[in-house]
Amino acid sequence: MILEIAQLQVRPGRTAEFEAAFAKAQSIIAAMKGYAGHELQHCLENDHHYMLLVRWQRLEDHTVGFRQSVQYQEWRALLHHFYDPFPTVLHYSPAELQ
Repeated sequence: MILEIAQLQVRPGRTAEFEAAFAKAQSIIAAMKGYAGHELQHCLENDHHYMLLVRWQRLEDHTVGFRQSVQYQEWRALLHHFYDPFPTVLHYSPAELQ
């Protein structure tokens, strides 16, 4: 299981619009192959900061399957104009602790 973490900084004053657009966009990502769940967390200290957590079966489900899909263009059109700066996105796998 892979955890994608995206730090989203929404332009000040546009959080309500962003949340409405995300409510529509989440069905796009949820329909993708390898998708295993997501959460959108709203920061308590900074009202225009969000953290998007998406679980994927494999890294390529996100980096290739989603990012190179027609559906990603729709996702991008719905959401990307809200961000400043553009999000930092990193991928994590469970640590193998001894």
